[in-house]
Amino acid sequence: MSATPPLRTRAAVIGLSAMALVTIAAATAPSGQAAPAAGSRPAAGAAVTTLKFVRNAGDPLNSRLMVVRNNKTQAVFRAGSGLGRDHAEGRDECASGKGWLPAGTYTVGARQTRYNGNFIKGYAIPLSNKTCKNGRTTRTELFIHSEMTRTGEQGSTESRRWDGVGDYKSAGCIKLAPQDIKKLFRNLSRGSAPNRLVVV
Repeated sequence: MSATPPLRTRAAVIGLSAMALVTIAAATAPSGQAAPAAGSRPAAGAAVTTLKFVRNAGDPLNSRLMVVRNNKTQAVFRAGSGLGRDHAEGRDECASGKGWLPAGTYTVGARQTRYNGNFIKGYAIPLSNKTCKNGRTTRTELFIHSEMTRTGEQGSTESRRWDGVGDYKSAGCIKLAPQDIKKLFRNLSRGSAPNRLVVV
């Protein structure tokens, strides 16, 4: 039996919506890597890459970001998040712009080597928003990044130049030294793109 006109119209709309999702996924795929089709799972036997950020309550500016493939740690980098142990709200995940990244799972966006935001430039990985443990405060504009120019070099101003351990401070993002974020990107380019970040 042929579909009635309303059913045909609805099927066409559903088909266009699915195609739009696939197009968006392809457009946001990391450079040189194809995005999976919407709703698909990694192929059987394909390596699954996850990023894991382990917050150090004793010294938040000496925390660790790990690359984990198929449950095996492939790389570990020193990283910081928040304003540190000496700031009253440095370990308060609900303190926007001051506290460290809230615990939980995040969606990882496409890697960018020439990001050009107002505050963040160069190598950057966007993260999804996260509601903190109070259930009311949502942390936004979260990234994995460093301090550099848009071209990935060291600049002349403080926010574009890495000066040492004090630069692990952030407004809640995960921050790596310039040489480490470049190593992170090289590591990630050798396998599947990370599908999530887990913060503990």
